Amino acid sequence: MTTFIFDVLKDLKNSTQSFSELTFIVPSKRAGLFLKHQLPQVLNQTIFSPEIISIEEFVGQLSQLKTISNTELLFEFYHSYSQLTKPQKRDSFDTFTKWAQILLQDFNEIDRYLIPQKKIFNYLGAIQDLNHWSLEINKTDFVKNYLSFWNKLYSYYEHFHEALLAKGLGYQGLVYREAVENLESYIQNNSKKQHVFLGFNALNTSESTIIQELLQNEMAKVYWDIDAEFFNNKNHDAGLFTRQYKNNWKHFKTHPFNWVTKHYSEEKNISVFGIPKNIGQAKYIGSILKKLQGNNPSLQNTAVVLGDENLLVPVLNSIPPNVDALNITMGFPLKSIPLATLFESLFLLHKHSPTTFYYKDVVKIISHQFIKPLFFVENIDYSSIIAETIDHNNLVYLKKEKLNEIAPKSENIIDLLFSKWGMSVENTLENCTNLILLIKQHLDKNKTANLLALEYLYRFSTLFKEISRLNSEHPYIDNVSTLHGIYKELLSSETLDFQGEPLQGLQIMGMLESRVLDFETVIISSVNEGILPSGKTQNSFIPFDVKLENQLPTYKEKDAVYTYHFYRLLQRAKNMYILYNTEADVLTGGEKSRFITQLELEGKHQINHKILAPNVPVIPAKLECIKKTPDLQKKLIALAGKGFSPSSLTNYVRNPIDFYFQSILKIREHNDVEETVAANTLGTVVHNTLEDFYKPLTGTILTIETIKQLKTNIEERVTYHFKNEYKQGDISTGKNLIIFEIAKRYVSNFLKLEMQALKAGNEIKILAIEADNKIEIHIPELDFPIKLKGKVDRVDECNGTIRIIDYKTGKVEQNQVEIVDWQDITTDYKKHSKSFQVLCYAYMMQASQNLKFPIEAGIISFKNLSSGFLKFAQKESSSSRKKDSLITQNTLLDFEAELKKLIIEICNPNIDFIEKQV
Repeated sequence: MTTFIFDVLKDLKNSTQSFSELTFIVPSKRAGLFLKHQLPQVLNQTIFSPEIISIEEFVGQLSQLKTISNTELLFEFYHSYSQLTKPQKRDSFDTFTKWAQILLQDFNEIDRYLIPQKKIFNYLGAIQDLNHWSLEINKTDFVKNYLSFWNKLYSYYEHFHEALLAKGLGYQGLVYREAVENLESYIQNNSKKQHVFLGFNALNTSESTIIQELLQNEMAKVYWDIDAEFFNNKNHDAGLFTRQYKNNWKHFKTHPFNWVTKHYSEEKNISVFGIPKNIGQAKYIGSILKKLQGNNPSLQNTAVVLGDENLLVPVLNSIPPNVDALNITMGFPLKSIPLATLFESLFLLHKHSPTTFYYKDVVKIISHQFIKPLFFVENIDYSSIIAETIDHNNLVYLKKEKLNEIAPKSENIIDLLFSKWGMSVENTLENCTNLILLIKQHLDKNKTANLLALEYLYRFSTLFKEISRLNSEHPYIDNVSTLHGIYKELLSSETLDFQGEPLQGLQIMGMLESRVLDFETVIISSVNEGILPSGKTQNSFIPFDVKLENQLPTYKEKDAVYTYHFYRLLQRAKNMYILYNTEADVLTGGEKSRFITQLELEGKHQINHKILAPNVPVIPAKLECIKKTPDLQKKLIALAGKGFSPSSLTNYVRNPIDFYFQSILKIREHNDVEETVAANTLGTVVHNTLEDFYKPLTGTILTIETIKQLKTNIEERVTYHFKNEYKQGDISTGKNLIIFEIAKRYVSNFLKLEMQALKAGNEIKILAIEADNKIEIHIPELDFPIKLKGKVDRVDECNGTIRIIDYKTGKVEQNQVEIVDWQDITTDYKKHSKSFQVLCYAYMMQASQNLKFPIEAGIISFKNLSSGFLKFAQKESSSSRKKDSLITQNTLLDFEAELKKLIIEICNPNIDFIEKQV
């Protein structure tokens, strides 16, 4: 295929002009690189290379101004704002930056389009006055200040404009305006110089003025890249600007318009794919490239154009591994680098100058991939020790001194991360710089393996030095919060540039980088409404109608720019793959771009449109099965010898796999920090408090006076056990304070229930509290010892009947401790786990203490205290109201039979641990 650049060079070769005397002006530096590459393909002799520059460089030469960054502009503009605004009415720099960004964009547009500044700013002030408050006689101070701001816009602009010119500096718009001012002088001094403008489309007024003046003075040629399909169709936005130039420029009344081509009508293979999610598009781009390699292994003359530049990393990870030559035009945003998350976390931590730090923030920082190695001292990982100490002691908030106490040999890095920040900007910048140096010292130990990480550090070091320079020249950053805003502003504009082979192999670029370039195969991603084109977004102080009146660009013109770039990629390409996101994401995606619909409606080309979905294999749900190997059987025998607890047996009934993990492998869930007191912690506190109260009363008969005495100690004992269980967690505020009060109420209500029973004439004698039991069960089918163990919360004698009581802080109903069919007790966990546990306790107590029958066993539920003692009961049928709550020898024999069946099943080497489908 022949490219637009090649066609331009061939046309120039046929003229008498020497290439060495030409100055080529192109939309971007990348276009200039491709132009230089194609020169030898046209020329057959050695020449001095012509000057090839971008339009930005050319305008910079004309204006003789240095373009500065947007961040530096904010500082310069704040200086002008401060000079013209009284201190008592002046916004802080932090507040100023929020509205100044928009105003600077408007300054830029006004200058690029050569709008009379005073006229438009005065017009804006008059609009605000007319719209809102012109009819009000007595205006409030707020209204006066508001109108004063709008009336001062021209003063701000004029002072800012003059201050920048005095320093030889400028933003893009000012550079363009000055270039036009200096154009006449440039023409006089360079009358013999010839300029070639190629590949331009949407020109601002400054660019249009410059090119027209050079054309009128016969110092330039201009080549347009537009197809007849777009140019001749008055409704097609791809030809919007070139039609205007053809009709409005005087030069084209007497000179030819180069060129209107007919490449778009040539046969093309266009495929449109709707794919869910951005990652799906990235993966499919990899699949397309792999297929293309069959005919073109090097992927020469192939481009991937990313509509959404956030897809860069996923696409890079999806490229086939055997792609040798690759060039990435777009830079990788610094804000996406792992180091950015570290400094973001530090800024968020210190922007309010805290004295204590939230444990999640601490763990996040010390666990960061760049920080964790710095805590490794003398083969001890102090970052892990800090994290474990936080978990173990339930530390929700920590001071720096506590961190130094936990990790005494990491004081330097702890001080750097968690102290000496305060609200001092200088300290913060110094700490960031020192932290970078500290990380560098560690990475330097193995430079070869850490080249990319060192490059990250270098770019962040440069960024903080730039902030330090700006702050020293313009001391407007007065706190860490403002510094954080400036840091994010700089970070958003900085990129890590890739190095590649720009003229060979696969090319990856953004939409704007594709200007002037032609490729045989093009893959475009994210062709969705809101991305291509970006839609009706307007971030400006200038109203829409005022923009129209002054011929400033609106969303209509911005859409036309992207329409041109999209269709220009199609002009000479033979194969087009257009991808869009089918999923309705929060901000983007879901609706395919109007460009795709337009392609389909035009009917010029056959469009292969498919909706794709990832190939997700159907993996049938397979229940996990653990074979009982000889080694596993040995562990089971050892466990049986130590003793099965009632909870472990009910765990097996619920799910044998859980029993395997918890009882055999001893795997426990990780105990996270309890910001809010957990239910099991509350239960432990209540249990331990009642144990303190009743253990000394073992063997005695309860009296009302005794219970009254216990009630006076509730506050002290509950507090003690909370501190013991909840460690250093705070129970003085919020939900934890409520739970603390609930614990006291549980104990108080229980004692109240006890007093009511005593007042009713009941005699209660405490026999045992937290009684440890361990008994051996004889099972003829098993040739090894089997033991059952457990701790009973309370055993007492009420009116001559022995009661075995289990405390539950959760809610339990009477029907949960009742049984009809004995076989269900070891098969139905949800209905009968409570019955199984209390019968286990009764069985163990009878075997160890030889209690006299009949006995009662049951639960006291602290969330259901009004129901009192919930006794185990046996019913004839589920609908029967008749039930027997007394446990006799026969009751325990029936239970023993089911218990032995369960233990035999657990220990049977031929019955594997098979997961239950929950």
